[in-house]
Formats: sequence, structure tokens, C-alpha cells
Amino acid sequence: QLQLVESGGGLVQPGGSLRLSCAASGFTLDSYAIAWFRQASGKEREGVSCISRSGTITNYVDSVRGRFTISRDNAKNTVYLQVNSLKPEDTAVYYCAALRIPDTWQPMCFMTWDYNYWGQGTQVTVSS
Repeated sequence: QLQLVESGGGLVQPGGSLRLSCAASGFTLDSYAIAWFRQASGKEREGVSCISRSGTITNYVDSVRGRFTISRDNAKNTVYLQVNSLKPEDTAVYYCAALRIPDTWQPMCFMTWDYNYWGQGTQVTVSS
């Protein structure tokens, strides 16, 4: 069974940090681009960041660039999202998603792709 499991969320004060993890089971992540999305209560889901298969290409939404860092450890079958300088508006459920990428493609990732494997989400709450 192919599964993505997020962890690392929690309650943090403004300015704080967390490291979110996205662990895969049932498949190896090294053939997949991975993206992080978030959905705040009452709002549409938003793409936050993505990373190419090899990890050489990353993209971020403007609101998190410079504060969030996506990385991957294919040996551990895990992708991470380091979230720093958190703001109340970062409060949301954070999801990771995976899309298999053909071997012949150049390294790339886009948050607008139609990712087809999703985790269950991890809650991040930023509040004093």
C-alpha cells in the first residue's frame, strides 16, 4: 500500500520553528517529485513548496520564500520542510504530495502539477 505520512506539526509561538517530515511507505520516493501544500480553515489549499526527484530544483510560494526550506533524503525515503520565522498566517494543515516523474525528464517541480499521492496532513498552529 502506497502511503505518505506527515509529522512534526504542533503549536508554536510567532517567530518559532518546526521541521515537518513526509515519510513514504510502500514505494521509494526517489522517482517522485514532492510538494508541500497547506490549507487554513475556511481557505483554499495552497501550494507551499516543491522539490525535484534529485533535490536539485526547489520552488516556493512567495509568502514563505526565505523562511521555509524543503529538502529530501532519498536514503531515508523522507522529505522535510523546515519552517522558520513562523507567523500566525502560517497556521494550517500541511500536506505532502507525490507525483512520479519519468526518468527522462530534466530536474523540475511545479506546485501546479496534479499530484496523485497525498498524506493525511499535520496541523501547524502559530499563536502566542
